Amino acid sequence: MTEFVIRGARVLDPAQRLDRVADIKVRDGRIVRLGEHLQAETVVDGRGRWVLPGFTDLCHHLREPGQEGKGTMASELAAAARGGFTRVVCPPDTRPVNDSGAITRLILEKAAAAGSVRVLPLGALTKGLEGEQLSEMDGLCQAGCVALTQARRPVCDLRVLRRSFAYAASVGVKVFMGAQEAALAAGGVMHEGVHASRMGLPSIPSVAETIAVAQLLLLAEDTGVQLHISQVSCARSVEMIAEARSRGLAVTADAGIHHLLLTDEAVTGFNGQAFFEPPLREEPDRKALLEGVEKGVLQAVVSQHQPHDPAAKHMPFAECEPGATAAELVWPLLMKLVTRGELSLEAAARALTTGPAEVLGISAGLAEGQPADLVMVDPNASWTLTPDALISQGRNTPLAGWELPGHVTRVWRDGEAIWQDGHEL
Repeated sequence: MTEFVIRGARVLDPAQRLDRVADIKVRDGRIVRLGEHLQAETVVDGRGRWVLPGFTDLCHHLREPGQEGKGTMASELAAAARGGFTRVVCPPDTRPVNDSGAITRLILEKAAAAGSVRVLPLGALTKGLEGEQLSEMDGLCQAGCVALTQARRPVCDLRVLRRSFAYAASVGVKVFMGAQEAALAAGGVMHEGVHASRMGLPSIPSVAETIAVAQLLLLAEDTGVQLHISQVSCARSVEMIAEARSRGLAVTADAGIHHLLLTDEAVTGFNGQAFFEPPLREEPDRKALLEGVEKGVLQAVVSQHQPHDPAAKHMPFAECEPGATAAELVWPLLMKLVTRGELSLEAAARALTTGPAEVLGISAGLAEGQPADLVMVDPNASWTLTPDALISQGRNTPLAGWELPGHVTRVWRDGEAIWQDGHEL
């Protein structure tokens, strides 16, 4: 029997709207009691620390199989553990694409061998993510996929998209979709605005996203599919999702952490580290995303973790590959927004715990009987982001040199420590 007590921590559990100092007792991988003066042979000092449910990331690119030059299961799951994540959802845009049960099983086998963070694969909605033929949805789900997606690849034929939604609805599987109208976005590399004009870069208008959001919402209403819209970037998109939810449509959505902090101004000087897909938008969009997270219109904040080799970001801007390494940074970056007064602590905690759990249809929280997936953070820590200090294989970030508050110190999955004081266990 494995038993321990975390003593005197500030316990934050959005599932119970709990925020108080307490002891947490864990036995055989489950939380058995929250209270005071709890006893066990092993005691973990939680004084001055916060304890939350383990974090869940709805978009974490593991790069393996097929892109091991950018990251491996071992390196990117270690980065996830350091960030406080006990579950990560991985898109199917691997090489080969995860469009069959055999590839799903390979991913799960490699993940089990490489790290102790749970890996929840997304299967390809269409074969090869080419948007033409439906994938083997039943086989993907039976093999362990938690949902289906196009991984930001377009489905230009709305007949195919409608048919795929209808079939997903018939088998009861959720669909994750990025929102971007392919023709309007074609060739674009940043947001359409003053900065794109000044730099002479081909751009992507906000309407490329909002038209796609409208199509997705209408098709979800038509087919009854469980729809999740991934990495929303525009203010108007947040409004449309809120309106659809107010009408009773069961749609969920998320935003990437960098879109809550940066705008298209970050691209100034042709900064390839700030090349994202969807592109960074303008300040009103950033504020609308924050409001969406605060109000629960956007259920989750995702790392959109995309490690790259150095060459991918050191070339002419339009030829750079999009994305940034972020798994180790999401909690400190949310705390930066909290300390600025731009986001409440409750909303920040919810966006990494109960919010993404709601999207996946699973439970999360610190109630008695729940699996002991726990993250302990030091709220008083302050540190400078140095890319070379990251353990992800990708060191690509537009935030080098930022001063960040808060630091993950320990992580448990099913009561077993997987990260402690700077080391994966």
